[in-house]
Amino acid sequence: MRSFLVAGTFLLSVLLYVDRVCISAAKSDVTAELSLSDQQMGWVFAAFSLGYALFQTPSGLLADRLGPRRVLASIVAVWSLFTGLTAAAGSFASMLAVRFLFGAGEAGAFPGMARAMYSWIPMQERGLVQGINFSGSRIGAAVTLPLIAGLIAQIGWRPTFVILMGVGCVWSIVWLVFFRDDPKDAKWLSESEREYILANRQSDSKTDAIDGAAKASLTSTMWRSGSVWALCVQYFASNFIFFFGLTWFFPQLMTRYGLTGMQASLFTALPMVCGAIGNWTAGWWVDRLYARGKWRLSRRLPAAVGFTLAAIGIVGSAYATTPLSSSLWFSLCIFGADMTLSPSWSTCVDIGKSNAGVVSGTMNMAGNIGSFVTSLAFPYLLSWTGSPVPFFYVAAMLNITAIVLWFRIDPATPLLENAA
Repeated sequence: MRSFLVAGTFLLSVLLYVDRVCISAAKSDVTAELSLSDQQMGWVFAAFSLGYALFQTPSGLLADRLGPRRVLASIVAVWSLFTGLTAAAGSFASMLAVRFLFGAGEAGAFPGMARAMYSWIPMQERGLVQGINFSGSRIGAAVTLPLIAGLIAQIGWRPTFVILMGVGCVWSIVWLVFFRDDPKDAKWLSESEREYILANRQSDSKTDAIDGAAKASLTSTMWRSGSVWALCVQYFASNFIFFFGLTWFFPQLMTRYGLTGMQASLFTALPMVCGAIGNWTAGWWVDRLYARGKWRLSRRLPAAVGFTLAAIGIVGSAYATTPLSSSLWFSLCIFGADMTLSPSWSTCVDIGKSNAGVVSGTMNMAGNIGSFVTSLAFPYLLSWTGSPVPFFYVAAMLNITAIVLWFRIDPATPLLENAA
């Protein structure tokens, strides 16, 4: 059943963000034990983003060529190893190195999932499935913050990272045993469901008709595409907002309002839950508009509405006077930002087809350059200006720019069709 694919990738998305957000929950303990400043901790956050960004396109290429079964199983095992090795870090330099390699290991996860979506998920279900997948990352972050904060308080931050390594290894083994790259090869799949998937998934016949030289020019074709450039810049804006929620929102709440780690974790979890709801909402909306024959609008409208809400929410959070109001405004922001994910990744699959891994990997690379910039922009702007407000206005302006860019993106024109 394709429900196995959806469940497996949903759990993978949860695991991605459990492992990723753990460093934010452990910030106080890590900085105290390793004697790190906020600026140095910003570089630790940024090291992950840099490794994650740089290996997106290569990982997407691997998923396209080798298939998501082997690629996803391998990368989950690799990043789980570096999750465990985080516990061995004893200095600023070693923490930078292990977090960079952890980011590089995680890089192929979402491009690999996108490639699996192309083979397994019918066009009319693509938006909702993408929304469900990304909601897993938000639910993972929401559950993790209080859970990890409590676990760290009980056993310490180093053993916590080792436990998370074991969880990832279990997922990797299960995926390798049960998943297949194409429903044609899944012996456990019923014949009726196999026929349904093959009849309703996106056709790649035009791509198949293109010669090898045209396929080899995919990279140059991709970088000449206005849609790809617009996708990359708008995803930079989306990640600029969201990665702040994964990294600095938690510690700045503690500092700004004098909260304990557990109190801050609860206020930080609320925006992540709203992010999951934003993913579900946009995924449903994408599929509903597509079913009405509005392919372009099904991607553009949910994304534009999402960026509008994100801009309003981030400015509201800047002027909040209580931790609750700050959390509520930021929840609106993350709800909106996460409404952009389903249309973004659905569009990558639309235009990339069997090359969805490399297209989505390239977009995600740009997005995680946004995460890298966020990791450093917040502590440095705060240090230079003495206020968090300038950072929030920069984020709002990026969101407004992204709204304009979405109307330059054409999901109905495949990349290799242009290259023919």
